[in-house]
Amino acid sequence: MDTQATVAADVSSSRPAEEETPWLSAREQRLWRAHLEVSRLLEYQLGRELQPHNLAINDYEILVVLSESPERRMRMTDLATATLQSKSRLSHQITRMETAGLVLRQECPGDRRGLYAHLTEHGWQTMQQVAPDHVRSVRHHFIDRFTPEQIDAMYQALAPIAEHLRGVRGRA
Repeated sequence: MDTQATVAADVSSSRPAEEETPWLSAREQRLWRAHLEVSRLLEYQLGRELQPHNLAINDYEILVVLSESPERRMRMTDLATATLQSKSRLSHQITRMETAGLVLRQECPGDRRGLYAHLTEHGWQTMQQVAPDHVRSVRHHFIDRFTPEQIDAMYQALAPIAEHLRGVRGRA
C-alpha cells in the first residue's frame, strides 16, 4: 500500500463516511506536484538572477506595481493586497527599500493614518535598468518553454483558478 493510501485509510477511518477526503489520483497528484516544483524553482531562479541588482523577487514585484500605478505611488494597504503580503511584512520590506533609496513613505492627504509607498527617482531608474534582464529571464525560463498554442492553453487553464482564488481571498 502506498503512503497516500495508508494516510487515506488512517484518516478516513476516524471520520464519518460523508466527510471522506477526495484524495488525488496519481494523475492529479503528478500535476499538483509538478505545479509546486515549477512554481518554487521558477521563483528561486528569478530571485537568484535579481541578486546582482541587489533586489529580492518581492522588491522587484513592488517596483513593478508602483511603476505601473498613477503617480508611481500606492496606498500601503492597497500595495499589500496587490502583492499578497501582510501589512506588517510589507511595512518591513518597504523600510528596507527606503534604506536603499528605492521608495519612500508619504502621508495621505486627508487621512493621517494612511500612508503611500512612492517610487523614488532612484527606484524608477533601478526598475528601468533591471526590467530588461528580468524579462529575458522570464522568457528564457518560462515563456520560451511553450509553443504559442501551449501559452494559450496555459492561460485558459490558469485564469479561472486565479479568478476563483481572488474571490476566495476577497471573502476572507
